[in-house]
Amino acid sequence: MSNYQQIIPIANKITKKYNLCNHCLGRLFSKQLHLSSNKLLGKKLNQNSIEKCYVCRNLFDNLNHFLKLMLDKSIDYSFKTFNIGVMIKPSIVDRDDFIRSQYKLKGIDSIKTDITKEIGKLYSKKTKKTIDHLDPDATFTLNFKEELCELRSKFIILSGRYVKAERGFSQKQKSCDNCSGKGCRVCNFHGISEYDSVEGVISKLLFQKFGGTTAKFTWIGGEDKSSLVLGTGRPFFVKIQNPHKRNVKLSNVSIDSIKINHLKSVHESPKKPLKFNSVISVKISTESQIDSKSLKKLKDLTISPVIVYEKSGKRSEKKIFDVKSKKNSKNMFTLIIKAEGGLPIKRFVIGDDITPGISTILDTPCECVEFDFLEIEIQ
Repeated sequence: MSNYQQIIPIANKITKKYNLCNHCLGRLFSKQLHLSSNKLLGKKLNQNSIEKCYVCRNLFDNLNHFLKLMLDKSIDYSFKTFNIGVMIKPSIVDRDDFIRSQYKLKGIDSIKTDITKEIGKLYSKKTKKTIDHLDPDATFTLNFKEELCELRSKFIILSGRYVKAERGFSQKQKSCDNCSGKGCRVCNFHGISEYDSVEGVISKLLFQKFGGTTAKFTWIGGEDKSSLVLGTGRPFFVKIQNPHKRNVKLSNVSIDSIKINHLKSVHESPKKPLKFNSVISVKISTESQIDSKSLKKLKDLTISPVIVYEKSGKRSEKKIFDVKSKKNSKNMFTLIIKAEGGLPIKRFVIGDDITPGISTILDTPCECVEFDFLEIEIQ
Protein backbone atom coordinates (compact mmCIF):
# COMPACT_ATOMS: atom_id res chain seq x y z
CA MET A 1 0.00 0.00 0.00
CA SER A 2 1.40 3.42 -0.98
CA ASN A 3 1.86 6.25 1.50
CA TYR A 4 -0.95 8.16 -0.21
CA GLN A 5 -3.38 5.26 0.20
CA GLN A 6 -2.37 4.96 3.88
CA ILE A 7 -3.30 8.56 4.66
CA ILE A 8 -6.70 8.59 2.93
CA PRO A 9 -8.57 6.89 5.85
CA ILE A 10 -7.09 9.36 8.38
CA ALA A 11 -7.87 12.32 6.11
CA ASN A 12 -11.45 11.06 5.70
CA LYS A 13 -11.86 10.73 9.48
CA ILE A 14 -10.66 14.32 9.99
CA THR A 15 -12.81 15.86 7.25
CA LYS A 16 -15.95 14.06 8.49
CA LYS A 17 -15.54 15.73 11.88
CA TYR A 18 -13.91 19.07 10.97
CA ASN A 19 -14.13 21.53 8.11
CA LEU A 20 -10.54 22.22 7.06
CA CYS A 21 -9.34 24.40 4.18
CA ASN A 22 -7.06 22.81 1.58
CA HIS A 23 -3.98 24.48 3.12
CA CYS A 24 -4.63 23.17 6.65
CA LEU A 25 -5.63 19.65 5.52
CA GLY A 26 -2.76 19.25 3.06
CA ARG A 27 -0.21 20.45 5.63
CA LEU A 28 -1.08 17.48 7.90
CA PHE A 29 0.26 15.00 5.32
CA SER A 30 2.49 16.82 2.78
CA LYS A 31 5.79 16.12 4.60
CA GLN A 32 4.98 12.41 4.88
CA LEU A 33 4.38 12.32 1.10
CA HIS A 34 7.37 14.63 0.36
CA LEU A 35 5.10 17.11 -1.45
CA SER A 36 5.75 20.87 -1.61
CA SER A 37 2.19 22.15 -2.11
CA ASN A 38 -0.13 21.77 0.89
CA LYS A 39 -2.97 23.38 -1.06
CA LEU A 40 -2.90 20.92 -4.00
CA LEU A 41 -2.73 17.90 -1.69
CA GLY A 42 -5.56 19.30 0.44
CA LYS A 43 -7.69 19.81 -2.66
CA LYS A 44 -7.15 16.17 -3.60
CA LEU A 45 -8.01 14.88 -0.12
CA ASN A 46 -10.86 17.22 0.81
CA GLN A 47 -14.40 15.91 0.74
CA ASN A 48 -16.01 19.07 2.10
CA SER A 49 -17.11 22.28 0.47
CA ILE A 50 -15.32 24.67 2.80
CA GLU A 51 -17.38 27.37 4.46
CA LYS A 52 -15.07 28.24 7.34
CA CYS A 53 -11.87 26.36 8.19
CA TYR A 54 -11.92 24.99 11.73
CA VAL A 55 -8.22 25.75 12.26
CA CYS A 56 -7.35 29.00 10.47
CA ARG A 57 -10.81 30.57 9.96
CA ASN A 58 -9.92 31.02 6.26
CA LEU A 59 -6.84 33.09 7.07
CA PHE A 60 -5.10 31.79 3.92
CA ASP A 61 -7.76 33.45 1.75
CA ASN A 62 -6.63 36.81 3.18
CA LEU A 63 -2.89 36.57 2.39
CA ASN A 64 -3.06 39.05 -0.51
CA HIS A 65 -4.18 41.73 1.96
CA PHE A 66 -1.02 41.13 4.01
CA LEU A 67 1.10 40.97 0.86
CA LYS A 68 -0.12 44.50 0.04
CA LEU A 69 0.85 45.65 3.57
CA MET A 70 4.37 44.26 2.96
CA LEU A 71 4.66 45.92 -0.45
CA ASP A 72 3.50 49.28 0.92
CA LYS A 73 5.84 49.08 3.93
CA SER A 74 8.91 48.21 1.84
CA ILE A 75 8.39 50.71 -1.00
CA ASP A 76 11.12 53.07 0.31
CA TYR A 77 13.62 50.31 1.17
CA SER A 78 16.21 48.71 -1.11
CA PHE A 79 17.34 45.19 -0.21
CA LYS A 80 17.97 41.79 -1.82
CA THR A 81 17.07 39.27 0.88
CA PHE A 82 14.29 39.11 3.46
CA ASN A 83 12.73 37.02 6.21
CA ILE A 84 9.26 37.05 7.80
CA GLY A 85 8.00 36.55 11.33
CA VAL A 86 4.27 36.21 11.98
CA MET A 87 2.01 36.73 14.98
CA ILE A 88 -1.37 34.96 14.90
CA LYS A 89 -4.19 34.52 17.40
CA PRO A 90 -3.35 31.91 20.09
CA SER A 91 -6.72 30.25 19.44
CA ILE A 92 -5.56 29.32 15.87
CA VAL A 93 -2.40 27.70 17.26
CA ASP A 94 -4.46 25.86 19.91
CA ARG A 95 -6.87 24.40 17.32
CA ASP A 96 -3.95 23.38 15.10
CA ASP A 97 -2.23 21.64 18.06
CA PHE A 98 -5.51 19.95 19.04
CA ILE A 99 -6.02 18.35 15.58
CA ARG A 100 -2.41 17.14 15.40
CA SER A 101 -2.63 15.68 18.92
CA GLN A 102 -6.05 14.04 18.43
CA TYR A 103 -4.92 12.18 15.30
CA LYS A 104 -1.35 11.58 16.53
CA LEU A 105 0.21 13.40 13.58
CA LYS A 106 3.93 14.12 14.12
CA GLY A 107 6.73 15.89 12.25
CA ILE A 108 4.38 18.42 10.69
CA ASP A 109 4.97 22.12 10.05
CA SER A 110 3.00 24.35 12.38
CA ILE A 111 0.38 26.66 10.93
CA LYS A 112 2.69 29.65 11.66
CA THR A 113 5.41 28.04 9.56
CA ASP A 114 2.96 27.43 6.72
CA ILE A 115 1.62 31.00 6.78
CA THR A 116 5.20 32.31 6.74
CA LYS A 117 6.10 30.08 3.77
CA GLU A 118 3.04 31.06 1.76
CA ILE A 119 3.30 34.82 2.29
CA GLY A 120 7.08 34.57 1.64
CA LYS A 121 6.44 32.87 -1.71
CA LEU A 122 3.93 35.57 -2.69
CA TYR A 123 6.28 38.44 -1.77
CA SER A 124 9.27 36.78 -3.45
CA LYS A 125 7.30 36.19 -6.66
CA LYS A 126 6.07 39.78 -6.71
CA THR A 127 9.41 41.49 -5.93
CA LYS A 128 12.03 38.94 -7.14
CA LYS A 129 13.70 39.21 -3.70
CA THR A 130 15.13 36.11 -2.00
CA ILE A 131 14.13 34.56 1.32
CA ASP A 132 17.08 34.22 3.73
CA HIS A 133 16.34 32.76 7.17
CA LEU A 134 19.87 33.20 8.56
CA ASP A 135 21.07 36.71 7.72
CA PRO A 136 18.44 38.70 5.79
CA ASP A 137 18.83 42.33 4.70
CA ALA A 138 15.25 43.03 5.87
CA THR A 139 12.88 41.36 8.35
CA PHE A 140 9.11 41.74 8.20
CA THR A 141 6.91 41.18 11.24
CA LEU A 142 3.30 40.52 10.30
CA ASN A 143 0.71 40.82 13.05
CA PHE A 144 -2.37 38.93 11.82
CA LYS A 145 -4.28 39.83 14.99
CA GLU A 146 -3.94 43.60 14.51
CA GLU A 147 -3.45 43.55 10.71
CA LEU A 148 -0.12 45.37 11.02
CA CYS A 149 3.20 45.05 9.21
CA GLU A 150 6.57 46.21 10.58
CA LEU A 151 9.87 46.21 8.72
CA ARG A 152 13.41 46.35 10.13
CA SER A 153 16.39 46.39 7.82
CA LYS A 154 19.74 44.98 8.91
CA PHE A 155 22.29 47.57 10.09
CA ILE A 156 25.16 48.55 7.83
CA ILE A 157 28.69 49.41 9.00
CA LEU A 158 30.94 51.94 7.29
CA SER A 159 34.52 52.97 7.85
CA GLY A 160 36.13 56.25 6.86
CA ARG A 161 38.39 59.13 7.92
CA TYR A 162 37.66 62.75 8.66
CA VAL A 163 39.84 65.84 8.40
CA LYS A 164 38.94 68.83 10.59
CA ALA A 165 40.47 72.00 9.14
CA GLU A 166 38.90 74.57 11.48
CA ARG A 167 38.92 74.95 15.27
CA GLY A 168 35.74 75.02 17.30
CA PHE A 169 34.15 71.73 16.23
CA SER A 170 33.60 69.07 18.89
CA GLN A 171 34.23 65.51 17.84
CA LYS A 172 31.12 64.08 19.53
CA GLN A 173 27.53 65.30 19.28
CA LYS A 174 25.41 65.98 22.35
CA SER A 175 22.54 63.47 22.64
CA CYS A 176 18.90 64.50 22.21
CA ASP A 177 17.69 65.97 25.53
CA ASN A 178 14.35 64.22 25.23
CA CYS A 179 15.54 60.61 24.79
CA SER A 180 19.24 60.69 25.84
CA GLY A 181 20.29 59.28 22.48
CA LYS A 182 17.86 56.34 22.22
CA GLY A 183 15.80 57.92 19.43
CA CYS A 184 12.38 59.56 19.72
CA ARG A 185 9.90 61.61 17.67
CA VAL A 186 11.52 64.89 18.79
CA CYS A 187 14.85 63.94 17.13
CA ASN A 188 13.25 61.94 14.29
CA PHE A 189 14.58 58.78 16.01
CA HIS A 190 18.20 59.79 15.29
CA GLY A 191 19.25 60.16 18.95
CA ILE A 192 20.72 63.61 18.16
CA SER A 193 18.79 66.78 17.44
CA GLU A 194 21.69 69.11 16.49
CA TYR A 195 24.36 68.62 13.81
CA ASP A 196 27.13 70.98 14.94
CA SER A 197 30.01 68.54 15.53
CA VAL A 198 32.10 66.08 13.53
CA GLU A 199 29.68 63.32 14.56
CA GLY A 200 26.71 65.52 13.63
CA VAL A 201 28.08 66.44 10.20
CA ILE A 202 28.89 62.81 9.31
CA SER A 203 25.56 61.55 10.72
CA LYS A 204 23.56 64.08 8.71
CA LEU A 205 25.33 63.03 5.51
CA LEU A 206 24.72 59.33 6.19
CA PHE A 207 21.04 59.84 7.06
CA GLN A 208 20.62 61.72 3.76
CA LYS A 209 22.32 58.96 1.77
CA PHE A 210 21.14 55.81 3.55
CA GLY A 211 18.10 56.83 5.60
CA GLY A 212 18.00 54.94 8.88
CA THR A 213 17.48 55.82 12.51
CA THR A 214 20.54 56.05 14.79
CA ALA A 215 24.23 56.16 13.87
CA LYS A 216 26.63 54.70 16.45
CA PHE A 217 30.31 55.70 16.09
CA THR A 218 33.51 53.89 17.06
CA TRP A 219 36.26 56.53 17.14
CA ILE A 220 39.95 55.78 16.72
CA GLY A 221 41.14 58.26 19.34
CA GLY A 222 39.79 61.74 20.00
CA GLU A 223 40.69 65.41 20.07
CA ASP A 224 39.72 68.68 21.72
CA LYS A 225 37.13 71.05 20.29
CA SER A 226 40.00 73.47 19.56
CA SER A 227 42.24 70.84 17.87
CA LEU A 228 42.72 70.35 14.15
CA VAL A 229 42.86 66.91 12.53
CA LEU A 230 45.04 67.08 9.41
CA GLY A 231 46.87 64.72 7.05
CA THR A 232 44.76 61.75 5.95
CA GLY A 233 42.43 62.31 8.90
CA ARG A 234 41.14 60.36 11.90
CA PRO A 235 39.72 56.87 11.22
CA PHE A 236 36.24 55.98 12.44
CA PHE A 237 33.60 53.26 12.12
CA VAL A 238 29.85 53.89 12.17
CA LYS A 239 26.87 51.53 12.44
CA ILE A 240 23.62 52.78 10.86
CA GLN A 241 20.47 51.17 12.23
CA ASN A 242 17.50 50.39 9.96
CA PRO A 243 18.90 51.94 6.75
CA HIS A 244 16.51 52.38 3.80
CA LYS A 245 19.25 52.06 1.19
CA ARG A 246 22.17 49.65 1.27
CA ASN A 247 24.25 50.05 -1.89
CA VAL A 248 25.05 53.74 -2.11
CA LYS A 249 27.88 55.13 -4.25
CA LEU A 250 30.26 56.79 -1.79
CA SER A 251 32.74 59.55 -2.59
CA ASN A 252 34.91 62.00 -0.67
CA VAL A 253 32.82 64.90 0.66
CA SER A 254 33.63 68.34 2.14
CA ILE A 255 31.02 69.90 4.44
CA ASP A 256 31.97 73.22 6.04
CA SER A 257 35.46 72.59 7.44
CA ILE A 258 35.02 68.80 7.70
CA LYS A 259 36.29 66.51 4.96
CA ILE A 260 35.00 62.93 4.96
CA ASN A 261 37.28 60.57 3.03
CA HIS A 262 37.56 56.85 2.17
CA LEU A 263 33.97 56.01 3.17
CA LYS A 264 33.28 52.34 2.45
CA SER A 265 31.06 49.52 3.65
CA VAL A 266 32.73 46.95 5.96
CA HIS A 267 31.54 43.70 7.56
CA GLU A 268 32.05 44.70 11.20
CA SER A 269 33.38 47.29 13.64
CA PRO A 270 36.53 46.40 15.59
CA LYS A 271 35.70 44.07 18.49
CA LYS A 272 38.75 45.33 20.44
CA PRO A 273 40.18 48.88 20.52
CA LEU A 274 42.53 49.31 17.56
CA LYS A 275 46.13 50.25 18.27
CA PHE A 276 47.26 53.42 16.53
CA ASN A 277 50.03 56.01 16.54
CA SER A 278 49.54 59.77 16.23
CA VAL A 279 51.83 62.54 15.03
CA ILE A 280 50.88 65.55 17.18
CA SER A 281 51.93 69.18 17.11
CA VAL A 282 51.71 70.71 20.62
CA LYS A 283 52.06 74.46 21.30
CA ILE A 284 53.40 74.89 24.84
CA SER A 285 53.84 77.97 27.03
CA THR A 286 56.38 77.99 29.88
CA GLU A 287 56.46 79.96 33.12
CA SER A 288 60.25 80.46 32.93
CA GLN A 289 62.16 81.46 29.85
CA ILE A 290 63.17 78.45 27.80
CA ASP A 291 66.27 77.91 25.68
CA SER A 292 67.10 75.48 22.88
CA LYS A 293 69.55 73.58 25.08
CA SER A 294 66.81 72.76 27.61
CA LEU A 295 64.49 71.58 24.82
CA LYS A 296 67.09 68.96 23.79
CA LYS A 297 66.29 67.11 27.06
CA LEU A 298 62.88 66.22 25.55
CA LYS A 299 64.68 63.79 23.18
CA ASP A 300 64.99 61.45 26.20
CA LEU A 301 61.21 60.81 26.00
CA THR A 302 61.91 58.15 23.34
CA ILE A 303 64.10 56.10 25.71
CA SER A 304 61.40 54.68 27.98
CA PRO A 305 57.56 54.67 27.97
CA VAL A 306 55.49 57.42 29.59
CA ILE A 307 53.49 56.07 32.56
CA VAL A 308 49.87 57.27 32.77
CA TYR A 309 47.96 56.88 36.06
CA GLU A 310 44.15 57.14 36.05
CA LYS A 311 41.94 58.10 38.99
CA SER A 312 40.48 54.58 38.89
CA GLY A 313 43.93 53.25 39.81
CA LYS A 314 44.56 51.90 36.32
CA ARG A 315 48.10 52.29 34.99
CA SER A 316 49.12 52.29 31.34
CA GLU A 317 52.30 52.86 29.34
CA LYS A 318 52.54 54.94 26.16
CA LYS A 319 55.57 54.88 23.89
CA ILE A 320 56.93 58.02 22.23
CA PHE A 321 58.78 57.18 19.01
CA ASP A 322 59.99 60.56 17.82
CA VAL A 323 60.43 64.06 19.31
CA LYS A 324 61.13 67.38 17.54
CA SER A 325 60.96 70.83 19.12
CA LYS A 326 61.05 74.39 17.83
CA LYS A 327 61.37 77.53 19.95
CA ASN A 328 58.75 80.16 19.08
CA SER A 329 59.58 82.85 21.66
CA LYS A 330 61.12 83.18 25.13
CA ASN A 331 58.17 81.44 26.79
CA MET A 332 56.69 79.42 23.95
CA PHE A 333 57.76 76.42 21.88
CA THR A 334 56.19 73.83 19.59
CA LEU A 335 56.72 70.12 20.23
CA ILE A 336 56.05 67.55 17.49
CA ILE A 337 55.85 63.99 18.73
CA LYS A 338 54.93 60.62 17.28
CA ALA A 339 53.27 58.74 20.11
CA GLU A 340 51.16 55.70 20.84
CA GLY A 341 47.43 56.48 20.66
CA GLY A 342 45.65 57.48 23.85
CA LEU A 343 48.32 59.72 25.38
CA PRO A 344 46.43 62.53 27.23
CA ILE A 345 48.28 65.54 25.81
CA LYS A 346 47.26 68.28 28.27
CA ARG A 347 48.04 66.11 31.29
CA PHE A 348 51.31 65.05 29.66
CA VAL A 349 52.40 68.69 29.34
CA ILE A 350 51.42 69.64 32.91
CA GLY A 351 52.66 66.37 34.40
CA ASP A 352 49.30 65.53 36.01
CA ASP A 353 49.67 61.88 37.16
CA ILE A 354 51.97 61.23 34.21
CA THR A 355 55.64 60.33 34.50
CA PRO A 356 57.68 61.88 33.04
CA GLY A 357 55.77 65.06 32.09
CA ILE A 358 57.07 67.99 30.05
CA SER A 359 57.01 70.32 33.08
CA THR A 360 59.15 67.87 35.08
CA ILE A 361 61.73 67.39 32.32
CA LEU A 362 62.08 71.15 31.70
CA ASP A 363 61.90 71.95 35.42
CA THR A 364 59.35 74.73 34.89
CA PRO A 365 55.52 74.76 34.89
CA CYS A 366 54.27 74.25 31.33
CA GLU A 367 50.83 74.56 29.81
CA CYS A 368 49.33 73.22 26.56
CA VAL A 369 48.04 76.17 24.52
CA GLU A 370 46.68 73.98 21.71
CA PHE A 371 47.45 70.67 20.03
CA ASP A 372 46.74 69.36 16.53
CA PHE A 373 46.88 65.92 14.93
CA LEU A 374 49.10 65.89 11.84
CA GLU A 375 48.65 62.18 11.10
CA ILE A 376 46.97 59.11 12.59
CA GLU A 377 48.22 55.65 11.61
CA ILE A 378 46.46 52.41 12.49
CA GLN A 379 49.05 49.81 13.45
